[in-house]
Order: sequence, then structure tokens, then C-alpha cells
Amino acid sequence: MANLLVTGGAGFIGANFVHYWREHHPNDGMVVLDALTYAGNRTSLAGLESLRFVHGDIRATEIVSSLIRDHDIDTIVHFAAESHVDRSIDGPDAFIDTNITGTHSLLKAAKSEWLDRGSGRPHRFHHISTDEVYGSLGPDDPPFSELTPYAPNSPYSASKAGSDHLVRAYHHTFGLQTTTTNCSNNYGPYQFPEKLIPLFLINCLTGKPLPIYGDGMNVRDWLYVKDHCRGIELVLDRGQVGQTYNIGGGEELPNLTVIDVICAAVDERFNADPALAARFPDAPAAKGQASSSLKTFVTDRLGHDRRYAIDERKIQEELGYRPARDFKSGLAATVDWYLAHENWWRAVMDGSYRVWLERNYGSRATVG
Repeated sequence: MANLLVTGGAGFIGANFVHYWREHHPNDGMVVLDALTYAGNRTSLAGLESLRFVHGDIRATEIVSSLIRDHDIDTIVHFAAESHVDRSIDGPDAFIDTNITGTHSLLKAAKSEWLDRGSGRPHRFHHISTDEVYGSLGPDDPPFSELTPYAPNSPYSASKAGSDHLVRAYHHTFGLQTTTTNCSNNYGPYQFPEKLIPLFLINCLTGKPLPIYGDGMNVRDWLYVKDHCRGIELVLDRGQVGQTYNIGGGEELPNLTVIDVICAAVDERFNADPALAARFPDAPAAKGQASSSLKTFVTDRLGHDRRYAIDERKIQEELGYRPARDFKSGLAATVDWYLAHENWWRAVMDGSYRVWLERNYGSRATVG
């Protein structure tokens, strides 16, 4: 039996991990620490039993230390981060503060409790990172491996690279038992609608433009979030301390292809269920039109990385990881989840988010 502290557990990937872990490890203790910034939502944890939720900031080192002591924590799974590239361009300071200073705060608390005052008990500090720390690939470049040099190109990816280096340093210098995973683009339930898939899905439902950066041919490796959670579980269970593992979905797709799949999925569901037209009267599909008619090309993002791809042979060969869902089935499950949870996504889109979205995409691109 383990006792976990999950940071950022009310956010997208964190909430999915908490649900996954509770389902597969029902006897483990679990504390969720989340600051409930715009992308964190308590309702994403609804229905979970025997869960202690703490509304707090990872930068508060003493709070983290007391949680480790009071709940006999032996495993920290660190999701808490500012994660949206566009926001990091608009305001980098929050990314440096949360992703670097916040991670360092957690590392200090873990070292204090597990090493300085601890008894040498086995422990694990698992850090969730991103493939964006590796930079951008050309069309014929090999995918990112764990040995790819870091070359972050946005304030977001630079801040995550800095946090990765801190985790490595605390293992190498102090002996903290750490692991890190660098994942590709996640999608699935509970994702805040600023990322491509939920934003474009909801815009299809509400009749808002689908703002496509540049030529739309930027390529990403798409990872269904529950496959990511299973990969983290494998690393916590059998991963080698001090090591990094890349987790991907095994499917490189240009953004335009992803958008076309979203549009087609929405149209198919409206054709199959006439009640959707009454629920979403502003959707083109409610009027017998194609959702793809909403596609609008906009000025490309500053420093937009062209291609990401993951070489996941290490986690496959060492730990037996394989993604269970391909993109087609994962996207279908995601569309169905958002259609079934309209109250959730409407509730999370508060006024501050609408202001930001209007500033970046124009008032006609807003949702809600």
C-alpha cells in the first residue's frame, strides 16, 4: 500500500490520473494538492472516495512538508504546471514561477522529509514533463528519444526544461529517488478548452470559428490521457530510479487532419442523434451544414514548433508499455465524453478565460 501526494490533481492529466489510480489501486492513500487556478476544477474529482483534497500552492514548501509528514506520503506525482504555450508567450512570469520555483519547492520539501529527517525509507518523486523540451523536428528527423538534447523554444517549454533539470540534480546530488516522464500531446476527458481538441470540438458545437495557426501542417504525436496514466503507473511500479521515460501515443498527425477528424465526428453524431440539434442550435451540423465550414486560418503562433514525435522504445522494451487506444477510438471516446458532460465544460469557461480567448483569437472565436 502506497500513500500518494498528487500535485495538480484537479487539472486535466492530474484528474485523469487520480481517477485511474483510485480505480486500479483502491487501497492506496491519496492526497491531492491543487491551487485551483483557471484550469483546475474540483468537479473533475467528483465521485471519488477516500480522497483528501487540499487547496494550496506547491510553492508553499512548509505546507508540502506537513502533508508529507501528516499523511505518511511515500510517493509524489507532480503534475502541477502552467502548460499552455500561448499563455506563456502572453505572460511568461507565471510559468517561471510555477514550473521552476514550484517544482523546486516540492523538491526541497521531499528532500527535507525523506532524506534530511527521514529514515531512508523507499520513496519516489515522479515528475511529469513534456516532449516540447526537446524543441522542434524537421520532417525527416528521427523522433525524440531520452538522449535528445534539450532545445526548448517557448517560455513554457523552457520552464519545463528547467524543472526537469532540477529533478535530475536533486537525484544526482542528494540521492532523491526520482523518475521523469516526457509525454506527447494528451487529449481526453476533463481537458480545459484552450487546447486544440476540446476548443475545436466545443466551437463546432457552438458555431464559433476554428482558428488554425499558419498552414495547419504542424505535426504532433497524440496520446490518449488514460494511456498516459497507465504509462506513469508502469514507471512508478518498475521504472529505474533516476531515469527518464518518453511516453507517446504512436500517431503523428498534422493539425489539419486532427481538425478534420473532429469535424467529421461531430457531423456523424448530429446525423445519428437529432436531439443534438436542439441542444446546440448554433452548430453548423444542426442546420445540415458541415462543421468544417468553420475552419479559419489565422496568423501563426510566435516560434511555433513544426513537429514533435516520440521514440518510446525505452518504456516499451523496459516496462512493456503500449498505448491501448489509437487516435480514431480515443477521439471518438473524447467527443462522446464532452457531449455527455456539457455542464462541466460550460462551467469551467469563466469570464477570465473568455477575455483571454478573445484577445488571442478574436471575439467570434469565443466559446460558451
